[in-house]
Amino acid sequence: MAGFLERLQSGEILVADGATGTNLQKVGLVSGQTPETWVLDQPEKIQALAESFVDAGSDIILTCTFGGTRLRLRESPLAQRVAEINQRAAEIARKAASKRSNVLVAGSLGPTGLLLKPYGPATTDEVAATFEEQAKALAEGGVDLLVIETMFALDEAKSALEGARRVTDLPIVVSFSYDRGVRTMMGTKPAQVTSAFFGAGANVIGANCGTTLENMEAIIKEYKAAAPEAILWAKPNAGLPEMGPDEQALYKITPEEMGAFAKRYVKAGAQIVGGCCGSTPAHVAGIVSAVK
Repeated sequence: MAGFLERLQSGEILVADGATGTNLQKVGLVSGQTPETWVLDQPEKIQALAESFVDAGSDIILTCTFGGTRLRLRESPLAQRVAEINQRAAEIARKAASKRSNVLVAGSLGPTGLLLKPYGPATTDEVAATFEEQAKALAEGGVDLLVIETMFALDEAKSALEGARRVTDLPIVVSFSYDRGVRTMMGTKPAQVTSAFFGAGANVIGANCGTTLENMEAIIKEYKAAAPEAILWAKPNAGLPEMGPDEQALYKITPEEMGAFAKRYVKAGAQIVGGCCGSTPAHVAGIVSAVK
């Protein structure tokens, strides 16, 4: 199977998967429940979701390990099972990926939920160590690449990359979440992200989650202007959610609209496109139809 970087270097447009949490909630995950619990307790549902993305045409599927660090799970019994959870999640995704040839598995590493000193209690050393532990387990589980995603603070993302690089030379995507238009909640700008990570250990720079599909396009354009040679990743939500009558978030962007915007992201410079919160297999199929 051709590797992630080789496929990018050939000019191929790759389609990532859709949402994990919002799709698992449709099959019984309780809001607020840690999805990583299901890696151990209901792996068949994790695998079924991953397979549905493979069937929809995803070239890359992410592991169910967004919150799988010791710091994120610090108040849960799962904190003592970090290596097991991450390895098992990688194995589940690997099995799902085998349904179709050339599907890559990406290990998902999300934020710890803590701010670093002086803004919060965490230190750079402990944050780097927690991501080192997770990255090691994901690599041992057989992932093809790592995705440090939904970051909003430069210091945490730098520590995550440092920790991962201590234990693996796998390709790494560093993706920020711009939930203040084209700024993160900490005020970070796309140009600051490219300055910090392009040519400094990250193979791909990107954005995921965030706000509107239009804002994602603006972010990709800012990335491209700041670092024309960078390989870019775009994985937006299926629009802004609205609360439904059952208190569940509703995402009203259609698969066709997701596809149309994915095409715009590719035109703006993105080479990997997918969906985040609210994105179903149907949305992924819409993206595949538009960009492939």
